[in-house]
Amino acid sequence: MEFFDSHSHYNDEKFNEDREKIIQETYNSGVTKFICAGYDIESSKVSLKISNEHSFIYSIVGISPNDVPESLSQVDLIIEKIENIIKQDKSNKIVAIGEIGLDYYWNKENKEIQKEVFIKQIELANKYNMPIVIHTREAVDDTLKILKENNVNNKGIFHCCPLNRELVKQGLNLGFYISFAGPITFKNSKNAEEIVNIVPIDRILIETDSPYLAPEPKRGTRNDCRNVKYTAAKIAEFKGKTLEEIANITYKNTMRIFKI
Repeated sequence: MEFFDSHSHYNDEKFNEDREKIIQETYNSGVTKFICAGYDIESSKVSLKISNEHSFIYSIVGISPNDVPESLSQVDLIIEKIENIIKQDKSNKIVAIGEIGLDYYWNKENKEIQKEVFIKQIELANKYNMPIVIHTREAVDDTLKILKENNVNNKGIFHCCPLNRELVKQGLNLGFYISFAGPITFKNSKNAEEIVNIVPIDRILIETDSPYLAPEPKRGTRNDCRNVKYTAAKIAEFKGKTLEEIANITYKNTMRIFKI
């Protein structure tokens, strides 16, 4: 049984002391492919470096809504820096632009900059024929509005998707995939089963978002890709399928959306 973790952050400083050890233990545990996600310039560079060093790791690069520049005048420069990272990829290890989107939970004062960076990165994804990986938090309406007004040629993924019925339904209607992480295993996720069951089996992905959001029974610890099996097991429970079936299905889905 093999798993594909569609979103992790092994480029995070929390892995600085034992990154290589954890990567090898991850692979040996049966998570035989995973995505290392950038969120700013430096983490995107590290993501590409890690993916170049391991055949089973792939990279996504981009500027998250929590890492946008301070003014609109700086937007073009930051987009240029991401594009330069893409141009440095000689092995086709960058498979998407992300994580990008809107976050009004942490940042309410720079909504216009967030929107501009989001749109510019959609344009970048279209230029390089890539999907996007979306982070959205307390910004459902604006996220959907931008996606409706700015066509994403290769669609993409709502990563660590909030358990919001309207977001999931409209995201699916727009052609996007839905990725679930540790929160669906939490005891206080009262509508997790309902939301998971809205998503067709051929549009569902699994992820850890490590080192964050460790699932039950590891909640409260540093997360890593080995824990993706707990999210898969919860989806299997909700969908009435075996763990192996969910592992196989989500593996194929992830390969498809990232064109690996």
